[in-house]
Amino acid sequence: MKTALIVLALGLAWMPAAQAAMVGQITHLSGTLSAKRADGTSKLLAVKSDVAEGDTLSTEAETYARLKFVDGGEVVLRPGTQLKIENYAYNAAKPETDNIVMSMFKGGLRAVTGLIGKRSREKVKFATETATIGIRGTHFGALLCQNDCGGVPTTGGTPPPNGLHVDVTNGAITLSNPAGTVQVSAGQFGFVPNPNTPPAIVPPQQGIQVTMPSSIAQNKGSGKGIGKGGTEECKM
Repeated sequence: MKTALIVLALGLAWMPAAQAAMVGQITHLSGTLSAKRADGTSKLLAVKSDVAEGDTLSTEAETYARLKFVDGGEVVLRPGTQLKIENYAYNAAKPETDNIVMSMFKGGLRAVTGLIGKRSREKVKFATETATIGIRGTHFGALLCQNDCGGVPTTGGTPPPNGLHVDVTNGAITLSNPAGTVQVSAGQFGFVPNPNTPPAIVPPQQGIQVTMPSSIAQNKGSGKGIGKGGTEECKM
């Protein structure tokens, strides 16, 4: 009996760990994109590479990457962005299990919510160091400046101030932190300088519009190979 238990224990020890669930796929890429897996391993991604729950995606300089999730939602990452898929639960037949939590540590993105954002909007969150973005079935942009937004154009010609900048194209989002909550609707801009300052709506002339190359933002072009994009995609 003891021998059988020992053999069973050894067999379980050698069994590979369960793989994280695939949550989406890279559809467009112009540059170098890497993923740090939940188990600590890292790999370079290409067009058609799968993305799993627990992955931290990182774009290098001049890299834009577009990710399509299994519920139809999409995220486009700007250069110098780090985004972690903290949680992603989706079952078309079980809305009660819906759950999306993503953490943006740096950089910027544009996001269009999918089926989860339409049927379970309160269960979709994008977290940053200054505030958490809640969605209302929407298309929005977010840019987190940490002394690294010198190349982002502004009406005044100076770099955007440090903090979280958002713009909303369709629908609405909420910005929340310990100091307060504000809703940002279509056509509006929001800003949060730090976790201790309430989020606020800002005038359009002070707002930051997060933009993407047309070949990445639209269903045109396709990346070729790891870290390589087509000519159209590489023209910024």
